[in-house]
Amino acid sequence: MSVTSPASSTPPVSPTASGGTSGRPVAGFFLDLVIAIVALLGLSMLGGLAWGLYRGAVVGAEATRQGGTLDAGALAQQLGQPGPLAQILMALFATGGAALLLYVLRRRADAAERRASWAAARRPSTWGWTLLVATGVVVISNLIAYLSKQAGIEPVPTNLLLMEQSLAQFPWFLAVFAILLAPAYEELLFRRVLFGRLWQAGRIGLGMLLSSLAFALIHEVPGASGNGPWEIAQLWLVYGGMGAAFAWLYQRTGTLWAPIAAHALNNAIALAALVFLGLH
Repeated sequence: MSVTSPASSTPPVSPTASGGTSGRPVAGFFLDLVIAIVALLGLSMLGGLAWGLYRGAVVGAEATRQGGTLDAGALAQQLGQPGPLAQILMALFATGGAALLLYVLRRRADAAERRASWAAARRPSTWGWTLLVATGVVVISNLIAYLSKQAGIEPVPTNLLLMEQSLAQFPWFLAVFAILLAPAYEELLFRRVLFGRLWQAGRIGLGMLLSSLAFALIHEVPGASGNGPWEIAQLWLVYGGMGAAFAWLYQRTGTLWAPIAAHALNNAIALAALVFLGLH
């Protein structure tokens, strides 16, 4: 790997390409975050509505074919809950849509950034750092999990049941989602948009901290699972450390392709462990 200086001297966007509040980067960060949360909730509601309309049409058509009618209670029972495929598609629509919206409205890349990113992606050192960071993330995450287990702390990730169900029914789709799609839109949102704003302002440490906290919170929302405070803290430590490592890699290499690849490799290893070892 090269021993050249990190790419922190060339932030991911020029000042003319950034969104508003360019003179107040922390305020801009939180505005980006609020927009992302509102977009995520709104798109989640739209996704749920689309699924409900689809299921309602299917159930209604089936009732018509059978020559009967359904009251509201029977309809609600027949609609049921979204299956694993529907849940993944809704997550892709909501989170991916929020990431793209923030990128387009607030942090769109200009031609100079795109050229610099592709130039960085062609450097062999970029992929050496990517492999090193991805390996470190896997090793440290598993070390934290092992030490926590010795202390009696064994959290269950919120998305574990969904992953297991998807693996049983749609393994290839799950692989594409977890290894290709999710790393791309998560890195676009958390590293390119959120961390990138504070990186551009020279607030690299604060950017790593805040974007990593946001990354951890979206992966483990308090109250969304049966995990207790210590279990949630362990998951936040793992996800937050992962987010900080990917932000450092982005800043070190100067291309978003590096953290996307490291994130994809981490997810691929986690999915393989779930398939072959039953680990999470």
